[in-house]
Amino acid sequence: MGLRTKFNLVLLVVFTLGLAVTGYVSYTLLQQNARDEVYRNAGLIMEATLSMRDYTQKQVSPHLDYQPDTFLPQSVPAFAATEMMNVLRKKYSDYNYKEAVLNPTNLRDRAVEWETDVVNAFRSDTSRTDISGTRMSEGGPSLYLARPIRIAAEGCLVCHSTPDKAPAAMITKYGPNNGFGWKLNEIVGAQVVSVPMSLPIENANRAFVTFMASLTGVFVVLFIILNVMLSMLIVRPITDMSEAANEISTGNMDIPEFPDKGRDEMALLAKSFNRMRRSLQKAISLIDE
Repeated sequence: MGLRTKFNLVLLVVFTLGLAVTGYVSYTLLQQNARDEVYRNAGLIMEATLSMRDYTQKQVSPHLDYQPDTFLPQSVPAFAATEMMNVLRKKYSDYNYKEAVLNPTNLRDRAVEWETDVVNAFRSDTSRTDISGTRMSEGGPSLYLARPIRIAAEGCLVCHSTPDKAPAAMITKYGPNNGFGWKLNEIVGAQVVSVPMSLPIENANRAFVTFMASLTGVFVVLFIILNVMLSMLIVRPITDMSEAANEISTGNMDIPEFPDKGRDEMALLAKSFNRMRRSLQKAISLIDE
């Protein structure tokens, strides 16, 4: 096995190990960054809905609740936040917001199976402030962020304690069978934001492929350059010296001396070879005399 082959094998092993380690680290970081980006988007949407609820409660509801015998859903913060997100979903259909409630007044807010599990997790551990995770949706994997809906004000019980205390207009609209029996400080549901992960993951995978392709390209260029340098600086001079040694061993002393300027190893080898050649030539001359 020649010197060039050994050198290339070692270089190939080093590159393969380096590429594997770099690929693993970069892929892990890119996927984590993609997940963090999705989580930030979910948090931003959650804060937007909370802002809409707060705005509705403080600046809209007081102006819409002035007639005791009427009921306007637009005065309910949860309704306003859901409607706002429904408008957003017309453009971003994969983004979803829901006030998932175990026993809602409006049946569109009834929690489905996986949302029920989230609500029950909040109910079993009331100290939790949020829950996040991933699930499969129609558009692919989605990250969800949930926060508990807690009955923190007595005013909420006016509409949700018993049907006889609720506005008649609300009973007419939604009926007397749903959304009652709530208690103060009880967790009745969860605000759930779902954000698709497909695009960030796709971008992360594209960045990973581009990075690995660039790294491979750099290696190929480096591999070629190192082989050219190895051939010019080491392999070719050693091959020439080997051929010259063969010629000298057959008695041919007409081989020109090798350039020995410089202080590197090849220059020192050339000086030693030239010195050996001159010494051998003098010894042969003395023998011939």
